[in-house]
Amino acid sequence: MRWSQTLIPTMKETPEGAEIPSHVLMLRAGLISQLMAGAYTYMPLGLRALKKAERIVREEMDAAGAVELLMPALTPISLWEQTGRVQAFGDVLIQFAVRRQNRKVQMALGPTHEEVITDLVARHVSSYRQLPLTLYQIQTKFRNEERPRFGVLRTSEFLMKDAYSFDTSVEALGRSYEKMYAAYCRIFDRCGLAYLPVEAESGPIGGDASHEFMIPAENGEDTVVHCKACGYAANLERAEIGARAPSTVDVELKPVQKVPTPGAGTIAQVCNFLGCKPDQMIKTLIYLADGKPVAVLIRGDHEANENKIRRAAGAGSIQLAEPGVIQRVTGAPVGFAGPVGLKEKLPVLADYDIQFVRNGITGANEADAHLTGVSPTRDFQVEKYADLRSAQDQDPCPRCSAKLSMRHAIEAGHVFKLGTKYSEALGAKFLDAQEQLRPIIMGCYGIGINRIIASLVETNNDAGGILWPVALAPYEVLVVPMKASDEATMKTAERLHDELSAAGVDVLMDDRDQRPGVKFKDADLIGIPLRVVVGERGLKQGQLEVKWRWDAELQMIDAATAVTTIADWIRQERAGGQRFKNRISSACHPTTTLSNKGVES
Repeated sequence: MRWSQTLIPTMKETPEGAEIPSHVLMLRAGLISQLMAGAYTYMPLGLRALKKAERIVREEMDAAGAVELLMPALTPISLWEQTGRVQAFGDVLIQFAVRRQNRKVQMALGPTHEEVITDLVARHVSSYRQLPLTLYQIQTKFRNEERPRFGVLRTSEFLMKDAYSFDTSVEALGRSYEKMYAAYCRIFDRCGLAYLPVEAESGPIGGDASHEFMIPAENGEDTVVHCKACGYAANLERAEIGARAPSTVDVELKPVQKVPTPGAGTIAQVCNFLGCKPDQMIKTLIYLADGKPVAVLIRGDHEANENKIRRAAGAGSIQLAEPGVIQRVTGAPVGFAGPVGLKEKLPVLADYDIQFVRNGITGANEADAHLTGVSPTRDFQVEKYADLRSAQDQDPCPRCSAKLSMRHAIEAGHVFKLGTKYSEALGAKFLDAQEQLRPIIMGCYGIGINRIIASLVETNNDAGGILWPVALAPYEVLVVPMKASDEATMKTAERLHDELSAAGVDVLMDDRDQRPGVKFKDADLIGIPLRVVVGERGLKQGQLEVKWRWDAELQMIDAATAVTTIADWIRQERAGGQRFKNRISSACHPTTTLSNKGVES
């Protein structure tokens, strides 16, 4: 491809509104163009990279035994109502009505396709002899993002690979899950991404076990917890905390005293008013667990983790109680609740750290007042101690004696064990060998194709621009004739371009009549892995200048054998990407297998 015959609108300046490196560079390199908030056009270079990521994903899905199909993005709202996910997704689900034959038909654009695929399988699979089965698609998804940002990392329209496994038993689901997990590792390896598989929550998808594939990145919107000693990793929603040792247990217990704290209803306000520290305070949060109030106690310097609270309460859903409910069960407005003297008898759950608090400070269950000198067991009873808070940096690891560290990351993939949530709701059942009707057991496996590209750019760039691995690069080789007006130079560049193309190399030739400096800057910006410079001086010596984008040094090769040399290099780099990996940090690649990561079965 000639540069002059395609569309590569590079930019010198940082575009207005671009916040992070991937967004800036994808716009500046002419990979994408914004149409409106959350919607982007993929320009020729960007689309080529996207298609290469898509091809890698497709190849690994096929190799893992998954079968491709294509489902409609347009879905009937009735499917979502049957599974209860109209409420679960809320405004994220894009709904609308269309008029057909004088009646309104309510529809939704699919943010994911569990309902559609389960309905399909319910109509076409009826016997255990048809299982196991894994189906996948690469399809556009739609979500009404309230705050689209960070370029293609958070958009309202995006390309996703979603796969769904259908099995007859939990054990068979485990085998399907492991196949997909291994396929994901191969995909991210082939894409040249440093990645970290972490334990995760399933969220509105449902299910009882899941892993996210995270790309550690300074600007990542997610936070992951990682133990470098044993490899334990989880996202913040899921992360467990190891055993906690008491700090001040053997202290003299003081009497409980009520003190006025007018207008001080937050931890910061109380600490400022009483001159205490947050870790001396016991927060009392009133939640509704499946509609029933429960008191949750968390130390003042910690954050409650609602997923952990839901599991500890044995509830299907959990949410903070409304002010009226809090007033009724505690006798106080929001900000002044405490475990001593609650107005109604209700379950009290406490985080493990609460058991070590002595002479703590809590709300007094009346407006503008707190209690000091409060200690568990003596002053209030706890029904259950559990891990109820979000992990923090340097918390103890739950698997070994080391400390946890926090990292920002980009979620690029997610695998779930769904169980029978959708098959029961939508009637996807099979007859087993004993001719008993049973619900199909499902798994779900998603990868954001756009996020592969954005994550790569976000984590692999320098002051000049993007650093592409050969596997994802829009073009593998960039031929740069130094002087487009020189006939001999252009003749050699044209021959090189044509022969490399014939050898199966993706090659772009910068045939623009521009100064070498302009061409070199654009070459670094768009990041094509191998740059080949055709210049008059080199040609006189029968040589060409070549440079890998990520190398500081350039080298000279024989012009007569350049096509063979370059084609061999590209084939080798396609196979393993070793040159790229040797020079780009890949410290986050997993060193343990799924079976020893403590995965739930």
